Amino acid sequence: MTKGKAFIFAAPSGSGKTTIVKHLLEKRPDLGFSISASTRDKRGRTEENGKDYYFLSRDEFQEKIKQDAFVEWEEVYTGNYYGTLKEEIQRIWDDGRHVVFDVEVKGAMNLKKYFGDDALAVFVKVPSIAELEKRLTARGTESRESLSQRLYRAEFEMGFEDKFDVTLVNEALQDSFDNADKLVDDFLNK
Repeated sequence: MTKGKAFIFAAPSGSGKTTIVKHLLEKRPDLGFSISASTRDKRGRTEENGKDYYFLSRDEFQEKIKQDAFVEWEEVYTGNYYGTLKEEIQRIWDDGRHVVFDVEVKGAMNLKKYFGDDALAVFVKVPSIAELEKRLTARGTESRESLSQRLYRAEFEMGFEDKFDVTLVNEALQDSFDNADKLVDDFLNK
């Protein structure tokens, strides 16, 4: 089995981790994005199956759990499952690339446990909960109830920051890009 390094980016929803991960993937051909599986609905018309997520029904997801097809999985919001498929990681390593994850906090902890010293776990955070609320509201994708759920969950997830290898504060986006680039380079060169 081919094996590479793993870069795990996690953050409360709206912190900018996906934007940072997309930057790394555009800049670095030696990185490959691990597409997560999810039972949640697609957001708008822009998300595509097999590109943004592997969108599965709850029955399909539960069948894959029974088949031990996931490295990790979790029910994140009531009724919405997310997970990392083993075959997805192997696909990236077989291409000779290192795998990059854009996951929620508990999934990140499970991935770090699975990969150990072969993974760098990066916690991305915004300067404050008020800034996070502002960013989530600006998305225009959240109902009042889902915004409240995400902010409540964000407070909980912030408590995991010290369990990560490093924290990346996403205040000025270009600085965050530069810091992420340096983190990847440093980890690959150690």
